[in-house]
Amino acid sequence: MFGTRLISGIVLMIVTVAVMVLGGDVLFWTVAVISLIGLFELYRTVGIHKSFMGYVAYLGSLCFDLLILFSKESGITHLIIGLLMLFLIIYVLAYPRYNSEHVTMAFFGIFYVTVMLSYIYRVRMLEDGHLLVWLIFIGAWGSDTCAYCVGMLIGKHHLPAKLSALSPKKSIEGCIGGVAGAALLGFLYALLVKNGIAGVQNPELIFAIIGGASSVISQLGDWTASAIKRNHNIKDYGHLIPGHGGILDRFDSIIFTAPIVYFLAELL
Repeated sequence: MFGTRLISGIVLMIVTVAVMVLGGDVLFWTVAVISLIGLFELYRTVGIHKSFMGYVAYLGSLCFDLLILFSKESGITHLIIGLLMLFLIIYVLAYPRYNSEHVTMAFFGIFYVTVMLSYIYRVRMLEDGHLLVWLIFIGAWGSDTCAYCVGMLIGKHHLPAKLSALSPKKSIEGCIGGVAGAALLGFLYALLVKNGIAGVQNPELIFAIIGGASSVISQLGDWTASAIKRNHNIKDYGHLIPGHGGILDRFDSIIFTAPIVYFLAELL
């Protein structure tokens, strides 16, 4: 099991590096496809993954991404409102095929998966985005690795009961180690690339702040995905990535870190 997980992780990292370096249309379509798969996995938890409502959501997800690609931000609000109205119309006309949870999950999924993941592409398209985009992965996967190592070495105190129910193997020391580790990785990364960052004063401090803040958010993202799985009595969202589960199992923290990196990069 460990060998399978390790090999899958290495392959995933190689693909990630290649896609991020290439950027542009390659990154756009990769994120769009990942969003569609993520939606499919999420909708499967409530049984609408192969329904008409689900197909409308997949089309809406693709339309949202195309609006981002062609810089038609003004059309996003209209699309979101239109999708909500369509979901409600389908809900009424197909009654009792769907219930209110189906409508809620269909609409929620567009934001939780498609909108949040679109910030990977948005960060990459910023000025110096080819360097900034790696902060997303430092705050998510880097944080996760640091938290795991610290938790294994010195983790003794369990999380509060409610959080422990979602992540029974995690410790307070591990969570703190994840934040500190991501901040340190951000600082070290800034030392490596600071000459390529234009118009940024003290990038070491800024990258450390983004790394630490992203770690906090990424852990919340991990708990969010776990809570949804617990609510629907499933262990993993899928089996697409051997040893890791589905897209949402591997990208649950990325979903949260991508927007926060974008907002902090714009702010700082």
